[in-house]
Amino acid sequence: MVSGFLVTRMGSEFLPNLDEGDIAMHALRIPGTSLGQAISQQKQLEDAIKQLPEVERVFAKIGTAEVATEAAPPSVADNFIILKDRKDWPDPDKSKNQVVADLEAVVTPIPGNRYEFLQPIQMRFNELIAGVRAELAVKVFGDDHDALVALGAEIGKVLNTVPGAADVAVEQATGLPVYTIKPKRETLARLGLNVADVQDLVAAALGGEVAGQLYEGDRRSEIIVRLPEQLRSKPEALSSLPVPLPGGGYVPLGEVVEAELVSGLNQVNRENGKRRVVVTANVRGRDLGSFVKDVQSAVAERVELPSGYWLDYGGTFEQLQSASKRLAIVVPVTLLLIGGLLYMALGSVRDAAVIFSGVPLALTGGVLALWLRGIPLSISAGVGFIALSGIAVLNGLVMVSFIRDLRKSGMGLDESIIEGAMTRLRPVLMTALVAGLGFVPMAFNSGIGSEVQRPLATVVIGGILSSTLLTLLVLPGLYRLLARKATSVVSS
Repeated sequence: MVSGFLVTRMGSEFLPNLDEGDIAMHALRIPGTSLGQAISQQKQLEDAIKQLPEVERVFAKIGTAEVATEAAPPSVADNFIILKDRKDWPDPDKSKNQVVADLEAVVTPIPGNRYEFLQPIQMRFNELIAGVRAELAVKVFGDDHDALVALGAEIGKVLNTVPGAADVAVEQATGLPVYTIKPKRETLARLGLNVADVQDLVAAALGGEVAGQLYEGDRRSEIIVRLPEQLRSKPEALSSLPVPLPGGGYVPLGEVVEAELVSGLNQVNRENGKRRVVVTANVRGRDLGSFVKDVQSAVAERVELPSGYWLDYGGTFEQLQSASKRLAIVVPVTLLLIGGLLYMALGSVRDAAVIFSGVPLALTGGVLALWLRGIPLSISAGVGFIALSGIAVLNGLVMVSFIRDLRKSGMGLDESIIEGAMTRLRPVLMTALVAGLGFVPMAFNSGIGSEVQRPLATVVIGGILSSTLLTLLVLPGLYRLLARKATSVVSS
């Protein structure tokens, strides 16, 4: 009962985050940032990052490559921060989380940037799993884009209040500066101009228009006419652009149109045929499973969705859910197979049940060990529980089969149990010690990959301790109790 209560209080995650040794920092800038401005900001950012004594070097990827496997605007930069070996750090005992915190404190004062902190491989796997780089993605679906942006901002505020949330960000769906030119139809009609004439003039001035072709031998090039760059980038220069009148003469473009710089849509993303806006967040200082539950309850309580809008939660926790569903099938099937094999080996449901009683106590020890070390449940721990069941059954089978052999040779019940327990003490201890001591280095390892090894080893060691006590102390008494009941039933 106590272990069952602890399970409900323990967190859960798909797999513990591996310490890859390096940091991937996603720098997001204002939509519409030019490539030159982005490079200038990137140099400033890298100079600040190199100030940390733990950093060996830093490099970044900006925009979209020729092979557009990952399309991104110039306002987005992936920074890969390579750290020195721990022995070269000023404080080798410093945690990776503290390094990330120091990095965040250094880069936050730099204006014009927003950051997300992950690891290189972890970031790519998150993209493959859920299409986003963060560990949690709250996807808002609907029709009206402005309503989606408003709901995303509201959900982002809610996520910031959940303990453990870090790098909360709403998808940059708006904010792209757009220069709009709206014709004054009454003025155009009074001057005898058509809207199409003004549109053609503006299109030629800004986008260019083919005026002819240039032949150079067998080469042919188009001659494009448009305004020079210094004029195209200045709204006041465009307002002075002369528009020819039908009766002769000219009028400035600013007299017949309304031109203004507005904030437009940066991107419109769709999924399954519906518009969507994504709110992302990473998790620090707690497990992913309980964090997602808190987020879901907080959003359901504080965010009211209009009719026709819905949410979808994505991220690495989706793998936790799918793996948990598979384990919910695999574990009972495995235990049934173990029970069936025990019955085939012993030919007695009673003796098989006695041996099988070692499995619950072994699982209890594994849960207690995880709780004492503060390790959440994960798929790695689940694999440890499955392995632990086999070890517990093996020790019980060694004990019970020997007691059965002694009884078949004519020895009494009590004498068989005492002799069997004493004789099989050494083999049971050897089996338990070999398995338990073999996992000790994994349980206390701190190298690369130790995050996955620790839950498995902790479960096995804790379960072996409890199952060994059961096999040596409880199992003989339980066998005697059930054997006496069976004898009394037969004699009556």
